[in-house]
Amino acid sequence: MTADEQKRVAAEAALEHVKPGMKLGLGTGSTAAHFVKALGAKARREALDFLCVPTSQATGALAKEVGLTVTSLDEVPHLDLTIDGADEIGPHLNLIKGGGGALLREKIVAFASRQMIVIADESKVVPHLGNFPLPVEVVPFGARATGDRILEAGKLYGCEGALSLRTDEYDEPFLTDSNNLIFDWALGEIPDPDGLGTYVSRLPGVVEHGLFLGLAHAAIIGRADGTIETLKR
Repeated sequence: MTADEQKRVAAEAALEHVKPGMKLGLGTGSTAAHFVKALGAKARREALDFLCVPTSQATGALAKEVGLTVTSLDEVPHLDLTIDGADEIGPHLNLIKGGGGALLREKIVAFASRQMIVIADESKVVPHLGNFPLPVEVVPFGARATGDRILEAGKLYGCEGALSLRTDEYDEPFLTDSNNLIFDWALGEIPDPDGLGTYVSRLPGVVEHGLFLGLAHAAIIGRADGTIETLKR
């Protein structure tokens, strides 16, 4: 199976955890898109209705396209379940997320949910976090100075690596749905995710980082041989 096929079967397996009438958080990215499409098909096939809170404008548009009912956390502040992808799944189901640029809204929605289930292909399961560059969302004002503080924080936790400003397809600074910037931090390995995450979160100018620690309750992994593996925290 290709990586995309692994994502699809993981997304379809996640439907088993969705019950009628649930309030759902919908993640962002290629893997989450597979789930949104599968959920839309299930809702049509079984005449079900779900209240769905998307984590990005793109996911919201896709959810509406497949016939799902889209709402917001202002209308529905407590969710039953969030299904989302991940860029890395490390020990204890700690994650790196944000490759799709929606880490802030993804984390807000995850915190508002009773449970979070991650879906992914087998390449996303890693022995330690950090090989995928860690996204850090920052406000545009003073971004360079904020970047310097981020690098200094890394040295305190045994992390050193290049920090690059994410750009879009036109080589312009990438803007999140909240009109913030993203630094991608190439670390290689993060020895102390909890310590680094806590410290970086306190830096003025930092909006959010892509370390999702202690949030995922389970991960559904599609394997190359066509099987599904469920990891639990």
